[in-house]
Amino acid sequence: MSKTAIEKLYRFLNNEDGERVCTDISDEACEHTVTNFFRILLTHTVTKLGDTLSNPKTVLTWLMSYVNAPVYLISLIVPIRESGAMIPQIAISKYISQKPIRKWIWIFGSVLQFISIAAIGLVGLSYKGVLAGWLMVGCLVVFSFARSLSSVTSKDVIGKTIAKTRRGKLGGYTAALSGVLVLVAGLLITYKSETDASVDFYTNLMFFASIMWLVAALIYASVKEFPGETESPSEDENVVVSKLELLKTNTQFRNFVIARALLLCSSLSAPFYVLLAQKHAGSESFLLGLLIVANGIASIISSPFWGKQADKSSKNTMARAITIAATMGIALFVIVTFFESFRNQLWLYPIAFFILGVAHGGVRAGRKTYVVDMANGNERTNYVAVSNTIIGVILLITGGLSALVSVLSIEGVILGLSLLGLLGAYRSYKLPDVE
Repeated sequence: MSKTAIEKLYRFLNNEDGERVCTDISDEACEHTVTNFFRILLTHTVTKLGDTLSNPKTVLTWLMSYVNAPVYLISLIVPIRESGAMIPQIAISKYISQKPIRKWIWIFGSVLQFISIAAIGLVGLSYKGVLAGWLMVGCLVVFSFARSLSSVTSKDVIGKTIAKTRRGKLGGYTAALSGVLVLVAGLLITYKSETDASVDFYTNLMFFASIMWLVAALIYASVKEFPGETESPSEDENVVVSKLELLKTNTQFRNFVIARALLLCSSLSAPFYVLLAQKHAGSESFLLGLLIVANGIASIISSPFWGKQADKSSKNTMARAITIAATMGIALFVIVTFFESFRNQLWLYPIAFFILGVAHGGVRAGRKTYVVDMANGNERTNYVAVSNTIIGVILLITGGLSALVSVLSIEGVILGLSLLGLLGAYRSYKLPDVE
């Protein structure tokens, strides 16, 4: 595609008719913002496809169930994956904040994620039962650490290369494009499930997913990032404690972290939707394909909308999206608990998963845009690192509690998380606008 065509496409996607918007980025970055926009879009698109095809909420839950891993380990994989990607971020942010160019840290993390997901595929081919479950969890811990490297640096790179009022749209278009790929993958899984439902089928999904992070690393290497603000090496051994002081001194940031913690229901609920589907509608891989298709359609339909809404008011986007997720969770609890004739219907769970996917897309778009727009430079790095670390600890605790409760009542976990989500909607709405 020619440079002129890329420029026209950028202006069309961002509704930009006049002079280019370069708010909150340098003049150098402004010159490359169009190409960087599409390079980052492609990078995040392929990693999202990799995420979907190895997702603990769907495919990995299914694979672990297939190799007879215990339910308590399956219940832990989402909080371990998410918390492991978040808890180390305060510690590694000290190192990252000393680097004027940060994309290479993202690339290293991406390569390590490739290795980790490929290893899960090998475990699935070689082991079963408790051993397989623990080995997969171990691979997931390594994957999560690698993800933490990419998570901190990606916000920095976007903040340095993409202008305000364009960041939400970037996230929205990324989710929509990856949703198309996810939809195709889901349809393929649904089709193949009729003839091939062996362990090879699921492990091949893992191997293909792992390759996506290698492709992403190659694309990301071409992003034009210019040196940014750095911190000098510090002798302070209590760097973690000093960064956590932000929660005490910055009221707006503290309220954002509280709100974000309450938004976790959209993420933590998903594997329990899958377990309910397996329990009441069967464990055929055909159903897994339908869930992935539902998630892909949700991204395609909702992500551009959520991205535009996040650029207008990211805190309202969070509030509206989590309200949808919480309402769906409460409705599913009522149906499964009181309407036995409906809870065994195959169509119920893809529809519920679709609505949850729409809502989770809004939660992600809102919270990511809010934290990027709330600060600049190393202040942004500190905000991302501290908030992610706190959320990681909370995820680990709530995930452990959910794993225990799920032994008694899967639908009860969904109800509890949904009620917390309603409180999260209120706390999000009370945040100040940052756009």
